[in-house]
Amino acid sequence: SRTEKLLRKLPSPPFKLPIIGHLHLIGSLPHHSLRDLAKRHGPDVMLLRLGAVPTLVVSSPRAAKAVLRTHDHVFASRPHSAVADVLFYGCTDVGFAPYGEYWRQARKVITTHLLTAAKVRSNRAAREQEVQLVLAKVTAAAAMGIAVDVSELFSFFANDIVCQAVTGRLPREQGRNQLFRELLETNAKLLGGFNLDDYFPSLARLDLVSAKAVKHRKIWDDLLDSLIDKHKTKPVDGEDEEDFIDVLLSVQQEYGLTRDNVKAILMDMFEAGTDTTYIALDYAMAELMRNPKVMTKLQAEVRGCATKGKELVTEQDLSGMSYLTAVMKESMRLHAPGPLLIPHLSMAEWEVEGYTIPSGTRVIVNAWALGRDSTYWENAEEFMPERFMEEAVDAASDFQGNDFRFLPFGSGRRMCPGINFTTATFEIILANLIYHFNWELLPGSTGVDMSESYGMDVHRKEKLLLIPRMAQDV
Repeated sequence: SRTEKLLRKLPSPPFKLPIIGHLHLIGSLPHHSLRDLAKRHGPDVMLLRLGAVPTLVVSSPRAAKAVLRTHDHVFASRPHSAVADVLFYGCTDVGFAPYGEYWRQARKVITTHLLTAAKVRSNRAAREQEVQLVLAKVTAAAAMGIAVDVSELFSFFANDIVCQAVTGRLPREQGRNQLFRELLETNAKLLGGFNLDDYFPSLARLDLVSAKAVKHRKIWDDLLDSLIDKHKTKPVDGEDEEDFIDVLLSVQQEYGLTRDNVKAILMDMFEAGTDTTYIALDYAMAELMRNPKVMTKLQAEVRGCATKGKELVTEQDLSGMSYLTAVMKESMRLHAPGPLLIPHLSMAEWEVEGYTIPSGTRVIVNAWALGRDSTYWENAEEFMPERFMEEAVDAASDFQGNDFRFLPFGSGRRMCPGINFTTATFEIILANLIYHFNWELLPGSTGVDMSESYGMDVHRKEKLLLIPRMAQDV
């Protein structure tokens, strides 16, 4: 067929097996495997046969720009995911929805009503309240001289921030924040695992989607239905800031959203907002502990910008902390929470890097490989926030989707709309933990274990256990 002839012209590893194709070449850390394969068989684009699915792997900034920006209108759709179809009510969320009118409307709801800069700013008080709760926990640990599980601290903090923004104060008062956290962990396992239907679409008609996914969606159903019903009947309180459920219910008819559509979008908000923030914070703190000079420099900036004796470093204080922003950028460059962007799907036959890509080809962009490519980054494997400081070579680089060497949030139509939310949450908690405490590794520790665990996102395997000491000079 014409499609097969076009695919055979693409660079591809020669070690293809019957039925499974190149699946045996993908190890437990796919972003590493794909980077190594691309170096030998790419480097810009490379075709892998993953089961029955031809997959184009993009590993260079130039090819990423072609797919995500220049020809974005062709590659803006998503391949079918059997698990996502179950979890997100027929993929009527924003992350997994196929490109089309529904997706455009759902995306518009998020960018116009939920995650605007003004809406993020309006949640400032809630963020600062959550930070104060974290500081109280760490202060108590410091007083007793005991270690803090910083990984868990960040995970709970990110989850609580998102719960507050999405559902208001109700879940915490009823002890549901922990339930949301557990549900999101299961979501990540289901979506990040090996699902036969994704690689062998002909099996989809056999309904091999695990009963676990169906059962899990039922728990989400009950929880979200309960919250929506309570929001519909709760009394109007002028003092309460509108949460995401309030906003979605207020525009539901305008955008023609069904109840299931609303629930799918809410699940997206939980999924994207929690893990991305927690993982970015955990990696940043781990790198700071591995690089004491960077930690000292960041402490000097934070403590110099915030007034001495402050109980809380506020968001207003953050405006002068350029090194804090550089630390955040460098952490996301080295440790993109989603190292392989959610797969794209070509909707028409199109040319990329001199090759004609057939319609229906799955496309994976290896953002992790882009951020560590020594061709484009000086000392690419080192944690050097200075590269993003004023007058440095990469000072102008940001994660707004314009620098295709650096795509922690993606780019183009499918770019994550939660950048403002994530950065605001990241900076306020890290600044306060650096301002109020000095941090030490456990006695006898040989360093921080940076081993990775792969799922829908990538995070560190081991918990980050640190001993906080109250800073005496602030």
